[in-house]
Amino acid sequence: MSMESTGRVFSGGIWEERYGYARAVVVGDRVIVSGCTATVDGEVRHDGDAYLQSRTAMDIALEAVEMGGLTREDVVMVRYYVVEHGHFDQVGRAIGEVFGRVRPACTGVRVAGLVDPKMLVEIEIEALRA
Repeated sequence: MSMESTGRVFSGGIWEERYGYARAVVVGDRVIVSGCTATVDGEVRHDGDAYLQSRTAMDIALEAVEMGGLTREDVVMVRYYVVEHGHFDQVGRAIGEVFGRVRPACTGVRVAGLVDPKMLVEIEIEALRA
């Protein structure tokens, strides 16, 4: 990942270039991370496993938070989108493991689908310097 002087973080991922967005944007004391999936080097990882996809997506999101100058402890909001109702618990467990002591606000939503049918979950994170 790289941070530009514009306050934007780029991971070099295929969707960022194709759809014209940044992995994260730094605005003052806030880092807003775009939706992250388990896509690494253009390939969706952990086919069929919502828990492991969640962990991978959060690793990517937290790397962007850190590039923006904040840490896991600064995360104030997590939003996640799942394609199957049965994935809420798997994703929730992963979020609890990563953020259990931080206790950010959190919203989970079921959606009809994501950009790639192999993607089971997409996670957004916002962090704020206290």
